[in-house]
Formats: sequence, structure tokens, C-alpha cells
Amino acid sequence: MAVVRPFKAIRPTSELASKVAALPYDVMSSEEARQMVVGNPYSFLHVDKAEIDLDPSIDHYSKVVYEKARDNLNKMIADGVYIQDEKPCFYLYKQVMDGRAQVGIVGCASIDDYINNVIKKHELTRADKEEDRVNHVDYCNANTGPIFLTYKARKEINAIVEKTMAKAPVYDFVADGVQNTVWVIDDAQDIEVIGKEFVAAGNLYIADGHHRCASAARVGKMRREQNPGYTGEEEFNYFLAVLFPDEQLHIMDYNRVVKDLNGMSDEEFLAELGKKFYIKEYCGEGQYRPENKHNFGMYLNDKWYILTAHGDIYDANDPVDQLDVSILQNNVLAPMLGIQDPRTDSRIDFIGGIRGLVELEKRVHEGMKVAFAMYPTSIEELIAIADAGKIMPPKSTWFEPKLMSGLFVHQL
Repeated sequence: MAVVRPFKAIRPTSELASKVAALPYDVMSSEEARQMVVGNPYSFLHVDKAEIDLDPSIDHYSKVVYEKARDNLNKMIADGVYIQDEKPCFYLYKQVMDGRAQVGIVGCASIDDYINNVIKKHELTRADKEEDRVNHVDYCNANTGPIFLTYKARKEINAIVEKTMAKAPVYDFVADGVQNTVWVIDDAQDIEVIGKEFVAAGNLYIADGHHRCASAARVGKMRREQNPGYTGEEEFNYFLAVLFPDEQLHIMDYNRVVKDLNGMSDEEFLAELGKKFYIKEYCGEGQYRPENKHNFGMYLNDKWYILTAHGDIYDANDPVDQLDVSILQNNVLAPMLGIQDPRTDSRIDFIGGIRGLVELEKRVHEGMKVAFAMYPTSIEELIAIADAGKIMPPKSTWFEPKLMSGLFVHQL
């Protein structure tokens, strides 16, 4: 039984929406962000990565960065870059990438649902990243980046979505090859139905944004301590989210590159691999992309190999152990290559599938030793793991397209 409610969004004017909208803060470096905002004072990166407006030597986690984010946001509101709707609304956010569409409801989810596991998780968070977003939200007094949630599709919500999309949108623009279109849902009956449908839907699932979600809940709890007479209706009890039906989501591969073979020669490494995988040299054109679960591509010494896991090296009945990312971690990365904690080990790096498999070859030629191409984790696997109360290995899922930040701000 999930609570999702409408809110009075602070959002850019129609004329400036395409200039304000920016990719999430955590998909680019600060230097890349500095380049991306050249000539665009409206970019939301001035809020989400405010260090770009300060001296490059500044500590990205210092108080002055969060103060700058707050000041930049307040200035955009004061200058009329942003408007605020007069009454609480839901919003419809459609993205089209490579001909595939996903359409989500924009609203506010409950921090209590997060705390009580009605909103289910599948990843651990890192304390430093969580603390960064806690400070950012607290200083800005707003959720600035939406959390990407999913739910099991509901016919009644689908019907409202179809009806709404027949109307004129408030935003419609292309950014980074993705079409972004937004509608306002302000009909009282539609708002009521959407709220009831999410209650009936039961659980919600974090697809992307575990750190933003954890930090939003922490800020909400901080505000409760500061306001002991709180009623539960205050905006700080809720956080900004976009909720997509599970049937529309697309997860891409999340690939791995490793710096060395942990002291082994190529021949020794292949011999060890052969104890747990069927190995075949790939003779086709270009790179090898895995075609099925438990099937991997490996790039080593300018050659692509096809690896297929032996059936006895994983538990097919365990939703986590049977994941391809788990099979690789438990049978190759940890025991053979000595990478016990991929979240902190500097010898491993992760390449989102959006960059293509040619990026794996490039990274190996630039100093890494071996690359692994993964078969994508499915949304069904994600939900099964979350329902089982288990945690995926780090970097198991790469969602595309990314939700643009800056189109909706939820003030606390």
C-alpha cells in the first residue's frame, strides 16, 4: 500500500525548459559539467553540481558548494526561470530514445514507505555519496533530482496516461538524442484515481536513485526532529519521484574492465577460467555481445572469447546467486582476480552499456588488461530480488534513458 501524492511543482517556463533540463549530477565529472554549461546560464547543473561555479580547487563536499547550490536555485526562482503551479498536480513525463518510449507519473512518494520497505531497494548505498545528497537537499530545501521508481503496471493508470497524452504538452524538446515531453495532470478525478491505484499497487521499487532516496528520507527525519509537532502532511515527509510501469523499462548491460590478472599469465588465467566456464574464441565480426543469460563476452589480448557458465557454479534457485553479475563476481573477480569489494577496489571499473562494446576494447588498449561484456539484468530479476529482501552486487543495472533533472523541483 504505497502513498503517492500530487504536489505544487516548481518547474521551468515552457520557453526555458530545454535549457534548464540537465542529465543527473552523477553521470558526469565536474570538469565535464563545466564544459556542458558553457554559454548556458540556465542549466540545472548550476544547482546539481554547483562546484562548477566555484574555483576548481574547491572541495566538492564543502559547505560553500551547498550554499552555492541553494543560492543558484533561489536566483532562478527569483528571476522567473521557474514558476510554481498554484495547486497540487501530478505530471506525466514521457521519454523516447531510439524509438522506445517510457511514460512515468511524476509525484511525491512517502519517506515512511521508504523506511518501512513499502518502497523496496536492491542496492546498498555509500555513506559519502548519501551524505553529499543529504547536505544538498537540506541546504536547497528541496528535492532537486527525481528518484526513478517502478511499479507493476495498472490498467487504470494506463488509461489516464493515454487520455492525458492526447492533450497539448507543456514541454516537448530533444536533449542528448532523447525526446522529453511533459503534461500536467490537474483534473481532480484523475488525481484521485492515480492516488488510489498506487495504494492498490502495493509495493514500489527503486529502479535508479538509491542515494537520492536514502538522503531524502534522512532529511525528512531530520526535519521531523526539528519540528516535533509535525502532522505527517508537511512536504518534508515526501520526496520527488517519477514512477514508471515495469513493462516499459529497459535495462542495459553494465560491463566490467580489470587492470591486471592478479599475477597470472594469459594462459594461466584461461586455464583457471576453463574450470568454471566453457570457453570458445569468437570468430565473428566486431565485438561479441552476449546473447543469453549465463553467457559472457571477454576481451583479452586483442581477442574476444565466448564464456558460458558451468551449471554447477551458481544456485539457479537463488535470485541473487543466479545473476550474471554474481556469477562473474563469485567465480572470477573475487577468487581469480582478487577483487573482493568491487565498490572500492581501484583495479576494476564499470562501463555502462550506452557506451557500447567498442568502449571495452578502447579501455583495454588504454591500460586495462581484460574486459567482460555482460548480458543485461532484467526488470523481473530486480523485482524478485527486492521482494526477497536481498541486495544485488554493485553496478548490476544501467537504465536508459536517464531522467532529466531540473524539470521538477519539490520544495520542502
